[in-house]
Amino acid sequence: MLPGFLAKAVELLLGREGRSLHLKAAGGATVILAVTMLTGSWAVVAAERGAPGAGITTYPKALWWSVETATTVGYGDLYPVTVWGRIIATVVMAVGITTYGMVTAAIATWFVGREQRRQGHLAAAAEAAERAAHRMCDETALALHERFDRLERALARHDGPADDGHG
Repeated sequence: MLPGFLAKAVELLLGREGRSLHLKAAGGATVILAVTMLTGSWAVVAAERGAPGAGITTYPKALWWSVETATTVGYGDLYPVTVWGRIIATVVMAVGITTYGMVTAAIATWFVGREQRRQGHLAAAAEAAERAAHRMCDETALALHERFDRLERALARHDGPADDGHG
């Protein structure tokens, strides 16, 4: 059951063809974090088993410890006391910090990209409105010139030579 679920989760996170690179990287890092937390939990229990003063002695406690460690919360309630346990903790911390950084960057990139697309649409709409306004001004100016030309021709035909009747 679990391997099928993991395969489905990996396909969901990484398999989409149109998904951007930063989202694929964040998805891949999340899968790596989950695997690191699961295996790190198992490994720290194995490393801490039988050590004097060890608090991480069961898998459920180890899972809680790996969540605390990966998120860098570190309440201090559970911590490894052996050298191998601390090495495992260092790996879980490094993978957790990297993953949360990548996920944060992916979310920020999504917001920035969305805003840039919105700004691009606004700029395109403003340019189209400006072109339409220029076209309308040009058409209005042309219509006014044609009208004035017609009026001048009509006045020239109607008045003839300058005879104002005061003669």
